[in-house]
Amino acid sequence: MTADPQHTQMREYYERGVEAERLSLTGSGQLEFERTKEIVLRHLPPPPATVADIGGGPGRYSLWLAGLGYRVLHRDIVPLHVDHLRAAAASLGLIETQVGDARDLGLGDASADAVLLLGPLYHLERRGDRVKALREARRVVRPGGPVFGAAISRWSARLDGILRQRIYEKYADAEELIAEVERTGVLPPLGPGSFCGYTHRPAQLRNEFASAGFAVTDVVCVEGAAYLLQDLDVRMADGRERQLILETARAHERVPELMGVGSHLLATGQG
Repeated sequence: MTADPQHTQMREYYERGVEAERLSLTGSGQLEFERTKEIVLRHLPPPPATVADIGGGPGRYSLWLAGLGYRVLHRDIVPLHVDHLRAAAASLGLIETQVGDARDLGLGDASADAVLLLGPLYHLERRGDRVKALREARRVVRPGGPVFGAAISRWSARLDGILRQRIYEKYADAEELIAEVERTGVLPPLGPGSFCGYTHRPAQLRNEFASAGFAVTDVVCVEGAAYLLQDLDVRMADGRERQLILETARAHERVPELMGVGSHLLATGQG
């Protein structure tokens, strides 16, 4: 990414180190992680295929994939994330990690059997940059290979931020910004080092994949409504409750009227 204000704000957020444990410490993070894994596994070729994990953060998915026997090419724009993964994966021998921009990866044509874009699409504010990142993923994946792209739902700022987290208690102007976020998709930082990004409508995500030359094979809602539960941490720690939550997310993942309720969308395209 270029050194624009949004890029600087994004770096400030991730350089706090908040991403390293996000997918394991909270119920909502665990739900996102478990659901993303099961959706990706529906289309991944079997190991020891090569998977490019682009914008892979500190490498939670890279480590999971390596544990399954995949060879992983990890790229992330934040040097701290690359350092974290390099230390965690030192003994595995299956992960190659470098700092890289999703729009210009420096990887060879058809060098991966599958590509994950589980972060870049919601940190590229301009549509042209998002499509460019998708086209770069299409160049890198072998012909016919799957590319997975995650997006933040357009309505998550209101449902997650206002309704669940009550961020207005910390950021006084949060409520005033929600209508603009839902109109433009742009989620501005509410304070120093706070999260910022871009939010998608389901049809918009599908359209961007198609514009990059993909045959879109699936678009699903990842978490469903369960991430709004106030006792989600407790329920995800209970085996039966966890299974019921996951089954509910599966049951509703393609229901058109409910696609935007979850906090994340996940599209699968065939290169």
